[in-house]
Amino acid sequence: MKIFIAGATGAIGRPLIAQLLAKGYDVVALTRSTDRARTLAEQGIEPALADVFDKDAIKAAIKNAQPEIVIEQLTSLPKTYTGESMSAAGPLNRRLRLEGGANVLAAAQESGVRRYLRQSLAFWAVPGIGLADEEAPLSLDASPSVAADARTVNEIEYRLLKTPNLEGIALRYGFFYGLGTWFAPDGDVAQQVRQQQFPIVGNGEGVWSWIHVEDAALATVAAVERGNPGIYQITDDHPLEVREWLRAFARWLNAPPPPQILVEQALQMGGADAVYYGTQMRGASNAKAKRELNFQPRLLEWMVNTAVPGAS
Repeated sequence: MKIFIAGATGAIGRPLIAQLLAKGYDVVALTRSTDRARTLAEQGIEPALADVFDKDAIKAAIKNAQPEIVIEQLTSLPKTYTGESMSAAGPLNRRLRLEGGANVLAAAQESGVRRYLRQSLAFWAVPGIGLADEEAPLSLDASPSVAADARTVNEIEYRLLKTPNLEGIALRYGFFYGLGTWFAPDGDVAQQVRQQQFPIVGNGEGVWSWIHVEDAALATVAAVERGNPGIYQITDDHPLEVREWLRAFARWLNAPPPPQILVEQALQMGGADAVYYGTQMRGASNAKAKRELNFQPRLLEWMVNTAVPGAS
């Protein structure tokens, strides 16, 4: 079976390709760089050269590849995880997902692709009690960047799931950790924590959902093989409040304890989005993925020796 991947060189793209190749799939990876195309070819991966913003080029690339399945992992994130860098990257990232993703989706439909999986995010359910499932409404009226991202997720998921003659699956990943992520020991957030620049806001009640990039790749392969059309939240079993995971993360890094700041200070320093992530974010349930995909995520690595409450 041939699988076409758009967004193959990101943090999840690398383990995803490795797992697909190990299972015997033929993989075609989209890139707009001739250098990356050569690297992919050297790895036994068929490259497809095209820019996702060029409708005709994308259409030709997918038509030429003739895949049965397309996996879209398009994203454009900065190397640093700060309010300023995320705000600066936001417009291009949203354009990539909305416009670039629309081009890939249209080309896949026109070429008769059977199944289409795309990256989505599990961060933006409306705040509430307990873990949010796939049916929970999104925070479309939250702080500015959160609301914009929630609207993007809402639009790309709706567009995919309403596309006729296509088995659409949206995979809402939690915060990535592992090799090549902000939360790796050499990643940007780890450096901020060592320098006490990543504080607990208020009481630190915001609940974060996590996923190791290799587990995200495993879940994606499972969705390729046996997922049902619809939405799956791909997160670990124990979403954690910031005050718990951040203190444990600092201990794991042998870093000083994170500072704690008032909500008012966070508003001045990072704006309303920082307050949302620190105090309002709601955790995501992975029960559907565990039930339908036999998904078994690992325990968050810096919590391995720490008892954690919670449920999937």
